Amino acid sequence: MAKGYWIAHVDVADIETYKEYVAANAAPFAEFGARFLVRGGQRQVREGAARKRTVVIEFDSYEAALACYDSASYRAAKDIRDPVSTGDLVIIEGYDG
Repeated sequence: MAKGYWIAHVDVADIETYKEYVAANAAPFAEFGARFLVRGGQRQVREGAARKRTVVIEFDSYEAALACYDSASYRAAKDIRDPVSTGDLVIIEGYDG
């Protein structure tokens, strides 16, 4: 079964409130087996444009990745994040070839 991934590019306007989002998303991420592969870190944008922060999260399946995003507990965390950040999020199925 192919894994699922969240790939997010985020600009954060208020880091203190964003830390509250990070604390609030811990429970749904644990519930759905999320593993951070990339969480900020050094980078170089070689083509195009990017937001200031990149995050890649792996799930055991594409279905788990979707279910996490749609869960009430993640939506509550997202409600904390939305007023203080701008981002792009893709939920994608991994290659299982």
